[in-house]
Amino acid sequence: MKLEVVDINGKPTGRSVELPDEIFGLEPNDHVVYLAVKAAQANMRQGTHSAKERNAVKGSTRKIKKQKGTGTARAGDIKNPLFRGGGRIFGPRPRKYTQRLNKKVRRLARNTALSGKAAEKKIVMVENFTYEQPSTRQFADMLRNLDLDQQKSLILMGDYDKNLYLSSRNIPNTKMIHLKDVNTLDILTANTLLMSENCIEYLNELV
Repeated sequence: MKLEVVDINGKPTGRSVELPDEIFGLEPNDHVVYLAVKAAQANMRQGTHSAKERNAVKGSTRKIKKQKGTGTARAGDIKNPLFRGGGRIFGPRPRKYTQRLNKKVRRLARNTALSGKAAEKKIVMVENFTYEQPSTRQFADMLRNLDLDQQKSLILMGDYDKNLYLSSRNIPNTKMIHLKDVNTLDILTANTLLMSENCIEYLNELV
């Protein structure tokens, strides 16, 4: 499919780029997208949750009352989980939630998500640009000119530019990432993808 290239003011440049069908023309595959999103969300979990069981609670181990003759249930020390301040029964312990996917599955899911954005016409191709120094105001003006200031945008860059990254990181609902590092969850959670023209050089690495 062909995509028109615009400048940072939102004006057409008269040029267009050809997006490969191997990436932007795939049929929907909901299952691989589900697997990729589930893995991405699981990998974001820290897994540092922890609770103290009776062996970790601070307290005396003295038997708090005699075994028989009280008319109530027998009890051991004060760290019994049935008592206030006692340990927790089967509490959460630190663990890893990491899920791994085959490389082909990850690529297929990512390319399927890109194809979905292309079908919805939610991809904007902008000509290469840079700033001499970081400027959040200029970056915000560019998003406003492209009508992207009121929606969640994912900006894909072909070459890493420190000034552009510093200019964009303080803008709400805007995320800049290198094309090779984008994942399925990033694409799906964004309303619009903004791609720089130099991304074309790296598209063959996504196949």
